[in-house]
Amino acid sequence: AREVLDLAGKLAKAGVTTDEIDAAVHAASVERGAYPSPLNYRNFPKSCCTSVNEVICHGIPDMRPLEDGDIVNIDITVYLDGYHGDCSEMFVVGGRDALDEKGRNLIQTTYDCWVKSMELVKPGVNYNVIGKTIQDHITPKGFSTVRAFCGHGIGQVFHTAPNIYHYTVNQPLDEIKAGHVFTIEPMICEGLADPYMWKDDWTATTADGGRSAQFEHTLLVTEDGVEALTGKLENSPLQFWEEESAIRKGIWLGTSGNARERAEELNSNKVETK
Repeated sequence: AREVLDLAGKLAKAGVTTDEIDAAVHAASVERGAYPSPLNYRNFPKSCCTSVNEVICHGIPDMRPLEDGDIVNIDITVYLDGYHGDCSEMFVVGGRDALDEKGRNLIQTTYDCWVKSMELVKPGVNYNVIGKTIQDHITPKGFSTVRAFCGHGIGQVFHTAPNIYHYTVNQPLDEIKAGHVFTIEPMICEGLADPYMWKDDWTATTADGGRSAQFEHTLLVTEDGVEALTGKLENSPLQFWEEESAIRKGIWLGTSGNARERAEELNSNKVETK
């Protein structure tokens, strides 16, 4: 899934359509012996989701060419060797300089609240810590978190228990345990977080036209923390929000000893090659 997402992100350039990105995603998935999980899932017609600007999630790839300054979330899930892997990332068409300050703040805040919540995942922690951490981080900055969609358990089944809420839940939920596998995927909006559903029954946009951003990993809880099963690889790009994160600078792979060691090596290599 990570390899396919990195490939898709490289195509997020002015003049390229999200349909073209979808075609590349389908081909790359099949080349790797995987099946693109979204295709025909509850009648979803494409192999990935591309959510541009005001689209919160589940955007269906189409023929609109991307433009400089667009922000796009590409959401990739593949089914390989009996398991689903699900991840998404933001991409800025034209790069950092093509994006206005508020757009940069939106993506940075979304990334930071996501990493902040993942940093707290470990055995014995209540699942309600995730949503509270996200909401407490974004609210003082003037952003809102979507309540209509949530993260989810994943494995042999695409979507399963538990539900992962990205907002404060004022009651105890289940306890996180080693071996749990799930996604955290906050959707953060400039303005209203209430979704407007299109007639295609999939595309969810902000009701006020404000932009939305999202990141997602498939996570495995270990005895000593958590690891991103969809973490970045040696050839994955380092984005400005990773370099400038107030929570943890550089590529994030998890909190377990193994994940920290791999991330340190990966980030050292990124610095050396810059």
